[in-house]
Amino acid sequence: MPSNNKSALRQTNRNLRAEIDVLKAQVMQLKNDLSESRTVRPKIDQMSTEVVDSNPYSRLMALQRMGVVTDYALIREKTVVIVGIGGVGSVTAEMLVRCGIGRLILFDYDKVELANMNRLFFQPHQSGLSKVAAATSTLNFINPDVQIEAHNYNITLVENFDHFLNRLKYGGLKDESPVDLVLSCVDNFEARMTINKA
Repeated sequence: MPSNNKSALRQTNRNLRAEIDVLKAQVMQLKNDLSESRTVRPKIDQMSTEVVDSNPYSRLMALQRMGVVTDYALIREKTVVIVGIGGVGSVTAEMLVRCGIGRLILFDYDKVELANMNRLFFQPHQSGLSKVAAATSTLNFINPDVQIEAHNYNITLVENFDHFLNRLKYGGLKDESPVDLVLSCVDNFEARMTINKA
């Protein structure tokens, strides 16, 4: 390889590294701006029936007072798996988190794209992130009381099936207990068949 080609490659490499450093600094600044601009509520150890603005569960606990449910606080002992964090799965996850589900286990292998913004709960700055990583960030902000476990892989691949099955069998909140509910929010037949097989 001629020395002028090597020199050009070295210069290109230096330029790219400098560009990466600038982008990393921009990402850090965005993260700092985002964390400073958000109001994060503290975790709530116990659900209260007291109706006050600081209690995000008070209106849900009213269901218990009305006799609609016998013990709403039991929702914190439940684990739900959502497979597919697209249009239906992301909204379902958001509602479960707002209700105070105990643990939410998310499965998806796709990335957030700007084209998704018209129908999903993701935000433009999350473009390029895995759907489960973006969802985890948003959901933790909405309700820090919920344990969220995210898995960024395709459940239909043979090498992933055993782990997927293991999380269904042993992902519950009690030691090595099964999950309470699996929600299929996928958009393809192969994934539906994999969930049914599990």
